[in-house]
Amino acid sequence: MLMSESLTQETLTYALMELANRDSDFAGILETFGPPPLWEREAGFPTLLRIILEQQVSLAAAKAVFNRLCAVAVPLTPENFLTLDDVQLKTIGFSRQKILYGRALAIAITSGQLNLTNLETMDETAIRTELKRIKGIGDWTVDIYLLMALLRPDVFPKGDLGLAIATQKLKGLTLRPTPEELAAIADNWRPWRAVAARILWHYYLSDRTWRKGFEKSTRSLS
Repeated sequence: MLMSESLTQETLTYALMELANRDSDFAGILETFGPPPLWEREAGFPTLLRIILEQQVSLAAAKAVFNRLCAVAVPLTPENFLTLDDVQLKTIGFSRQKILYGRALAIAITSGQLNLTNLETMDETAIRTELKRIKGIGDWTVDIYLLMALLRPDVFPKGDLGLAIATQKLKGLTLRPTPEELAAIADNWRPWRAVAARILWHYYLSDRTWRKGFEKSTRSLS
């Protein structure tokens, strides 16, 4: 498999076996909790906007806002999103900051500055450059879009709190790893870092015995 290709269920299964052979901690997770889901999302404006909503909040809270938005903007297109005013968006649950971010994304698409379809055939560096031109889109948002929507196999969201917490617990670290430390640890899982991330999220979600104390402080993929 070329590393620019998208993950499939078949390649996910292969990568899980490879990582389990390489890392006994991963083998233990898979033996105890089974394989993680692919966690695939459809590429496009709704998914990217939803990831923006997930910044710095729980996924449950973001999902509630997103669902209310989808009930008002039918279908959820950049054009329909731009018809909503501040009062409507705040009623739905958007913060002032995320109103700005959502509009910046919608305007970039409707103006032709950003073509999300073209991203699907670009390399990771080019995708990162294109998306980070939009206000409110940083590395974490790009990483999650690459990992879940474009299904790139070797992306690792080093700024994700859930991954840091899971890695700390799994590896018995005294302190939670910084993003830079987490990226260094993840180098051991190339060229399947996106699969390693899925294993860690799966561990975080499945092992409730230690997760309880962290539930209020981090987003999760539930």
